[in-house]
Amino acid sequence: MSGGNSDLLELATRVAGWAQDGEQVEAYVARGRETEVRVYEGEVESLSSAESAGIGIRVVSGSRQGFAYAGSLDADVVHETLDEARDNAGFASPDEWVGLAGPDGVAPADLDLWRDDLAAYPTDVKVARALELERAVRAGDSRIRAVESAEWGDAAVESAVASSTGIRASSRRTVCYLSASAVAGSAADTQTGSGYSVGRSPDDLDLDKAAGDAVRRATRLLGAVKPHSAHLSVVFEPEITATLLAVIGGTLDGEAVLKGRSLFADRVGEEVSVGAITLVDDPTDPEAYGAARFDAEGLATRRNVLIEAGVLREFLYNSYSARRAGTVSTASAVRAGFKSAPGTGARALTVVPGQHSPEEILALVGDGLFVQSVSGVHSGVNPVSGDFSVGAEGVLIRGGELAGPVREFTIASTIQRMLSGVVAVGSDLERLPSSAAGLTLAIADVSMSGE
Repeated sequence: MSGGNSDLLELATRVAGWAQDGEQVEAYVARGRETEVRVYEGEVESLSSAESAGIGIRVVSGSRQGFAYAGSLDADVVHETLDEARDNAGFASPDEWVGLAGPDGVAPADLDLWRDDLAAYPTDVKVARALELERAVRAGDSRIRAVESAEWGDAAVESAVASSTGIRASSRRTVCYLSASAVAGSAADTQTGSGYSVGRSPDDLDLDKAAGDAVRRATRLLGAVKPHSAHLSVVFEPEITATLLAVIGGTLDGEAVLKGRSLFADRVGEEVSVGAITLVDDPTDPEAYGAARFDAEGLATRRNVLIEAGVLREFLYNSYSARRAGTVSTASAVRAGFKSAPGTGARALTVVPGQHSPEEILALVGDGLFVQSVSGVHSGVNPVSGDFSVGAEGVLIRGGELAGPVREFTIASTIQRMLSGVVAVGSDLERLPSSAAGLTLAIADVSMSGE
């Protein structure tokens, strides 16, 4: 158990101890602080700093579950919240699968995800870092016309969960980032590109990387034209691969499977991709942005292998979806803070890196398309059929080198064909501010619809 938030765990344990005969009580307590600085043209455009604290309480009575939350940890408010959760349970529809998680004997990983220096980092220095980032982007290339945004952001979150079923867990973590969006221009064209750097401590952040990526992504699209339609191999930049993995992760959510919203239903044990793909969700990896010692129900997180050498091995479950599926939780409960009851989801998806550098992958593809950005993912991907059709921007690949930039086209395939069409997995694992990490990925036979 991480130190520094024992008072939260004490409160959660006390509330869980108020369970009456015939009911289960879970208390999830959290507090946090976050800062965001946004600068524009050498001035502070916005600066926000907020602190929050609250409690979410679940009560299970018979086959009914009630939930209530409050943005206060005052004793009277906590008691009222418990009473409200009990009332809500009384009005809930019966569900034979409701119930709280219980200890499963898995020991938590020894993770240190908290950095004291972030809490002590002065606000004026955060502002200075954002201003320095903006200057670095402007100085990065003579074709940079403007910096749409330059930002500093950080958050420090502590939480604890305890239940009358024996759960008792607490955790804390810090994250911070620098982010920039650059506008590059030529006589007849304007393009944008973004860059960022993430870490747990201010010392982890690489300002030059954030600025350089924004400049590079904006300038290399200058002069982009609409391409001719074709079937070709595509190379995804790490950020695009992470987007694809997040989509796939959603279809491997046990809750989605139970609701008939997954193309992978009933396929455990089958080959679903090429053997080069091993997909894991590993919140025990301290380098992962979503790393955590416990899930949102207080179970110790673990490394879940979803696809192993191309074969589908398992889905992600919290305690509720696991009961419905007749299996056990994979400690994959997630929640959006104390204001929500737990759902199911991935925290730290990644494809196990391959042996190829990005340059080697371009050479291997020879002629194809390098995809730098996509749009319309939520509307363009069907998790049941697997249909995949999104807008994109990028650069054509000729002779293993990046050639002419292209835009205003769509790329289309199915998730099934894309997984089976992977021809190279990059070695360049990149940590991103999301539930998935990225790497360079090459996929054969994708449709590009242009003119």
